[in-house]
Amino acid sequence: MVSEAQLKANKKWNDKNKDKQRIYRYRSYARKFIRDLATDDDLKELQEMIQERLNN
Repeated sequence: MVSEAQLKANKKWNDKNKDKQRIYRYRSYARKFIRDLATDDDLKELQEMIQERLNN
């Protein structure tokens, strides 16, 4: 059970940090995809995309 004060603090943080929440959510989705769903072709494509991004 979470106290009223904690719920209020969580809501305040969530309202102030929408961009951080989105980044955390997308990072989680990406890791889940890579770990559980991606095929070898998907992983190769992602690897190329990452390498291109690192070079730029």
